[in-house]
Amino acid sequence: MTTIYTTNAASSQGKVAIITGASRGIGAAIAQRLSSEGMAVVINYASRSDEADALVAKITAQGGKAIAVKADVADSLAVAQLFDAAEIAFGKVDVLINNAGVMPAGLPALADTDDAAFDSIFNINVKGSFNTMRQAAKRLQSGGRIVNFSTSVSGLALPGYSVYAASKSAIETMTNIFAKELRGKQITVNAIAPGPTATALFLTGKTDEVIERMSKAAPLERLGTPEDIAAAVAFLVSNDGGWINGQTLRANGGIV
Repeated sequence: MTTIYTTNAASSQGKVAIITGASRGIGAAIAQRLSSEGMAVVINYASRSDEADALVAKITAQGGKAIAVKADVADSLAVAQLFDAAEIAFGKVDVLINNAGVMPAGLPALADTDDAAFDSIFNINVKGSFNTMRQAAKRLQSGGRIVNFSTSVSGLALPGYSVYAASKSAIETMTNIFAKELRGKQITVNAIAPGPTATALFLTGKTDEVIERMSKAAPLERLGTPEDIAAAVAFLVSNDGGWINGQTLRANGGIV
């Protein structure tokens, strides 16, 4: 069954959104939500071309406009080419969603985190968003929207998440300052901080007991869904979200 969303659809008609890391999970849910509200979507991916192409096919079959563009967000040249591809296909860019991110395998303690893991986390989670925001500052249309991704783990302060949470804390600081630096451009910059969400990024490597415990931790007693996060993003990029700027929204069911 296909769900059609109509809230704020009029404000989204004809706009163009780049969503990084959008081949699956939360990114794919965001692409589908924004497409259903009338946006053309650029589905960025790093390695899963089959999933990205399948998502494009699904969106276009439903009457939407979508393209898939491979780009490593940690590579500044590749990010510039991502924006180029969006402008060539759709003429402009109105919205940037910085969803691409990685989490360390096995969630090692800080003392057990090796250099390669640390570098990968900061290259993708921080430098990747830095690269796209730098392009967005010059290329987003007036009235544009930028939504970065943080995490509610920063508030939970769970062992094993020190480096990951540190990378996302950097995103929150950049979000607040970047919103001020864009004064006069009528572009808002906000961040979403999901709590535990039923995606491969969260579920991989966790026992059933851990998943069950975390599912019950929030007062709403369930994991979030990609659609929950997509709904929050859709609000921030809509006209109704236009007075929210420089903020981090904790989309976590009340867990922290």
